[in-house]
Amino acid sequence: MPELPDVAAYLEALEPRVMGQKLECVRLGNPFLLRTMDPPLASAEGRVVSGLRRVGKRIAIGVEGDIWLVIHLMIAGRLHWRQPHVKLAGRQNLAAFDFAHGTLTLTEAGSKRRASLHVVQGDDGLSSIDPGGIDVFHADLAEFREALTFENHTLKRVLTDPRTFSGIGNAYSDEILHAARLSPIAQTGKLTAEEIERLHSATRLTLQHWLNRLRAEARDKFPEKVTAFRDGMAVHGRFGQPCPRCGEPVQRIRYAGNETNYCARCQTGGKVLADRGLSRLLGSDWPRTLEELEALKRH
Repeated sequence: MPELPDVAAYLEALEPRVMGQKLECVRLGNPFLLRTMDPPLASAEGRVVSGLRRVGKRIAIGVEGDIWLVIHLMIAGRLHWRQPHVKLAGRQNLAAFDFAHGTLTLTEAGSKRRASLHVVQGDDGLSSIDPGGIDVFHADLAEFREALTFENHTLKRVLTDPRTFSGIGNAYSDEILHAARLSPIAQTGKLTAEEIERLHSATRLTLQHWLNRLRAEARDKFPEKVTAFRDGMAVHGRFGQPCPRCGEPVQRIRYAGNETNYCARCQTGGKVLADRGLSRLLGSDWPRTLEELEALKRH
């Protein structure tokens, strides 16, 4: 799922292409994409784009009259910049936003249709679909600590909860936790003041690094390869590959179609965290340390 840096890259690429331009028409390839009826979608047509915003992991395109088209890409949705009035054909093509000099298209891979389009009015409308998580770049350490420890959950769950933190998902939470040297299953209620401060700094630095990198790429061309797995990531999507800090193989936890990657040496004191599927299969034979894991591989 595109997260804060990816959404920022899309906005960076959209600004010179659509700001101040008239949205001529919106074409739907799949009517179920549109999740609202009031204001009607047609009310945005023929109006000039006056604003672009990020709302969590959503992309909001504002037009005259304070009408906002809010796109949620979910897992497999992607945006593309095409020639004017490009044909909208194929099941993957869900919508086209036509401008005189180009068309913004929304596609979604796979058979499940999770991407959505909301048309809302003004700041109140935007607020109604905002999950409410804090922006880590505008939150000081005290505000970060309050949000983090409001309830006692694992760090992985809290970081990816859109009601707690805005725009952070599976990929960048892995990178943040590796940078902070913290376990994904550490309980927020048991963190020390120093660990919270370390996490606050790592969250900002990690997201800023990827914001800078992806924004720079978007200035040259429209982002066409938005992915959760990027060259240069420390642990996410790098199962079995060496940790860039210590060289130990990156580990993973798989659950319900999701995968959490981490370094046991850097983040969990050498302890290999239980993978739900494999640990259920192996039972008491599940390796508890990197040394036991290596021994298991040799047998």
